[in-house]
Amino acid sequence: MKIAVVGAGGVGGYFGARLAASGEDVWFIARGKHLEAMRKDGLRVLSANGDLTIQSVQATDDPGQVGYADVVMIAVKLWSTEEALSQARPLVGPRTAVVSFQNGVLAADLIGARYGFERTLGGVSNIGAAIEAPGVIRHTGTMAILSFAELDGRRSDRVEALRQACERAKIEVRVPNDIRKAIWEKFVSLVALSSMTCLTRLPVGPIRDDPDTRALTISLMEEVVAVGRAKGVALDADTAAERMGWIDKLPRHMVASMLGDLERGNRLELPWLAGNVVEMGKELGISTPANWFVYTALKLYTNGRPAEARG
Repeated sequence: MKIAVVGAGGVGGYFGARLAASGEDVWFIARGKHLEAMRKDGLRVLSANGDLTIQSVQATDDPGQVGYADVVMIAVKLWSTEEALSQARPLVGPRTAVVSFQNGVLAADLIGARYGFERTLGGVSNIGAAIEAPGVIRHTGTMAILSFAELDGRRSDRVEALRQACERAKIEVRVPNDIRKAIWEKFVSLVALSSMTCLTRLPVGPIRDDPDTRALTISLMEEVVAVGRAKGVALDADTAAERMGWIDKLPRHMVASMLGDLERGNRLELPWLAGNVVEMGKELGISTPANWFVYTALKLYTNGRPAEARG
């Protein structure tokens, strides 16, 4: 299977490397020092699930060199989505499937608007991974799951082919009956984790242990569930409680990737997470005070560390 990975960071780099190591025809669309390092020294993945190095990496900043792919995986930060979709144009042929493994809940609709919903799959990634150094991906913990499916829930040959490719790569894979529900279920917990780890500058362990920060975490999730249900997503009424149970099982040292961006002074996905919850809540007439608080508290860091910030 020919797979083009647009964005070779934590998500794209990890899963793309696993697929390449198992023999799939994987191309990485990357840039800058990360691309240079991959071309020179290969792509390394450091993981409790097993380290690996792809010596001869197919990596380029020119998708026109690749040709049509069977699957295009979008794995860039949310603010780069439109740019990535434009960049992917040479990769998308009549039979290409395009799937986003980004955060947030907007990507499938953006792909559908750009390339047609007949080419669009819904996708979810669950992993803690980031670029540790150019050409090196560090995977935190052992969780590494890809979920994907047709938006209408039907079983298709292309979904089955991608599922089999993932299984050959020893990637834990799921094909939900309702991928939009799965995307929103992740969104519920992601909004809470990104918000709380950034607010406190702490990992999940102490956040869930303290009764007040735990209560705020649950409030954030309950607001996301209310917004999702109002938008017609089939979220169960107890989704926030179920997601809190999932958070309780995470390693104590787990943090959201947005905290890493905050600490490095990088741009944040905040407007597409808590900020998007607030925006959708306003459109639907649903109060979202917890998410409004998070967005307001962190918004001055949205475009990176302000010049006036200390440290």
